[in-house]
Amino acid sequence: MNAFTAAPYDHATRDLDPPFAVVDLDAFDANADDLVRRAGGVPVRVASKSVRCRALLERVLAKPGFSGLLCYTLREALWLYERGTCDDLVVAYPTTDRAALRSLAADAAARSAITIMVDSVEQLDLVDAVLGPDHPDLRVCLEFDASWRPLPGVHVGTRRSPVFTPRQAVRLARHIVERRGFRLVGVMGYEGQIAGLPDGDAGVRGAVVRWMQRRSAAELTRRRGAVVSAVRAVTDLEFVNGGGTGSLEFTRADPSVTEVTAGSGLIGPTLFSRYRRFSPRPAAMFALSVVRRPNRRTVTLAGGGYVASGQASATRLPSPFLPSGLRLLAVEGAGEVQTPVTGHAARSLALGDRVWFRHAKAGELAEHFPEYHLVSGDRVVRTVATYRGEGQSFG
Repeated sequence: MNAFTAAPYDHATRDLDPPFAVVDLDAFDANADDLVRRAGGVPVRVASKSVRCRALLERVLAKPGFSGLLCYTLREALWLYERGTCDDLVVAYPTTDRAALRSLAADAAARSAITIMVDSVEQLDLVDAVLGPDHPDLRVCLEFDASWRPLPGVHVGTRRSPVFTPRQAVRLARHIVERRGFRLVGVMGYEGQIAGLPDGDAGVRGAVVRWMQRRSAAELTRRRGAVVSAVRAVTDLEFVNGGGTGSLEFTRADPSVTEVTAGSGLIGPTLFSRYRRFSPRPAAMFALSVVRRPNRRTVTLAGGGYVASGQASATRLPSPFLPSGLRLLAVEGAGEVQTPVTGHAARSLALGDRVWFRHAKAGELAEHFPEYHLVSGDRVVRTVATYRGEGQSFG
């Protein structure tokens, strides 16, 4: 049974017409405090793609324990820097954005604040081709593959960097250091098979995931330490970044890591409700209005088809949250123009009543709404623009 109640949210937003989205600041702040606790004194870099709202990014960065942003595109990093949101920004993925590279090269202050990601010589070649061989120094982070490869041909984790071994990392590090126009300042490895894979499922699936994560964590601790040690023998590093919301306890314990990353844990989407080590409070949700009653146990809502990215499955659908006791219909799911829900709670819903939903992923909700209404208790304390509301879309 859901222990939450819709009453405070209904009261706070009584003058608003659905669809709209809210962020519960009390839950957001509690989640931030819990991330700092779980990080155990290691600085937390905020994953901006899991928030996508400048006001919320600035709120969390003002809290002790948080330092810097991990952005998902170079254009986003430039935009956030220009608006004064942060002056320590690492771009988590390599860029081929020529206009953004030219903007970065032309701005000395931005170049001192923004670090781009590379995992191959070809990416350096592309930057030189865009900017010319005499471009000013750009800060660079080397990403290695933190996935688990227990057997030849078996890959458990995200498909990211081709750099897997310490020898490969050293080879690339030397090339960066010896190449004009680049300054190697960091190393990053994202252990998605631990950070992004829930370990709390019951039965065989949960047991297999937990077994895999233990084995992967032990292997990665050894290999990441060797990678970092080898790269540090080539050049000094300012930071070594790792982890995600789901792996803070493991990543913070790795002595080679100087900072961890988290973002989804601030929002508490449904994909992060199935972990054993932590339980974030639902902080972001959206409201839909009841517009039809096909039968006594079913009501139909207007809109709601906010499906999350990733492997197509029911886990990517938004979930009815409040009032408790509602579920989607398997044959319709969440639709672009209507979303039917059924369950005991549907009997007491009238036309115009709200049903509150949680999104499956943290940041993607902001792509569907131009603003977030920030709620504390039973009142809206502020309404702020999302990236989309500021006319920005970096996906």
